[in-house]
Amino acid sequence: MSVVRVEDELARHATNQETVVTIGVFDGVHLGHRHLMERVKTWARDKGRLSGVVTFHPHPRRVLSQHARLPYLTDLAERERLIREQGIDLVVPLTFTHLLAGLSAREFMMLLRKYLNVRGVVIGPDFAMGRQRVGDAAALTVLGQERGFDVEVVPPLELEGRVVSSTAIRKSLADGDMGVANKLLGRPFRIRGLVEKGVGRGRTIGIPTANLVVDPHLALPPDGVYVTRAYLGGKPHTSITNIGRRPTFDDGERTIEVHILDFDGDLYRQELTVDVIERVRPEIRFAGAGELKAQIGRDIQRARQVLGEKS
Repeated sequence: MSVVRVEDELARHATNQETVVTIGVFDGVHLGHRHLMERVKTWARDKGRLSGVVTFHPHPRRVLSQHARLPYLTDLAERERLIREQGIDLVVPLTFTHLLAGLSAREFMMLLRKYLNVRGVVIGPDFAMGRQRVGDAAALTVLGQERGFDVEVVPPLELEGRVVSSTAIRKSLADGDMGVANKLLGRPFRIRGLVEKGVGRGRTIGIPTANLVVDPHLALPPDGVYVTRAYLGGKPHTSITNIGRRPTFDDGERTIEVHILDFDGDLYRQELTVDVIERVRPEIRFAGAGELKAQIGRDIQRARQVLGEKS
């Protein structure tokens, strides 16, 4: 079986220094993921080794199942940035393909030993990798004894009686429960996209909005109005964001519209980052533009209150 692509990607991060790594998708880089990474860093530091994270993209379930509809919490660029923010020395993204899926756990670990000089592996109790997912903790421990690396199993992180997981975060997002989603993430859920021309209705009622176009595979909360924090040039601004189909105007197409308070500049074709803080209300059909504008005024007051308190 050809492993040329895997080897090419690993070779870009090759090191002669010994490493301690964790392996997985790490979508969201949530508190549970950071729990693993903290152990990686501690172990690496104690042994004078580099800390590393091997991450897969796209998600293996999207590759292995034609019917899997698995929205992601962070795109690859954001994931790499968040992992580096944790103080990890090596971030190694690997393109997940059917060829990679066909490697045995032994074959894959030998590639990590060859290119990353892996001497320690940190995993969770449910970890499994390799062809037919036979590379669980017990199998990796035996393999490590043969091939010169140690394996440590870290129990899952629980928060208020709930295991922190990407699945739990996706469910909270789907339910519109931003409080739980953000608590499990350990940070606000983030939307990032390019501002494109919209129909301009917001400006006609004195509430201009930026029409944000995001990757269609990104997980999104349900339609509604949200308190958000938008970033322009790295500076945070209080904002409200409507996700939905603008039923008052019968537009039908789902959009993400961001109104940045006390700002009236041109954002066309700029990348905009928005942190979603709280769901204010579901999307509602109003009798007309005047009624809608009055409600948006109340939404803005709520945003000022929420972000004022958090500041």
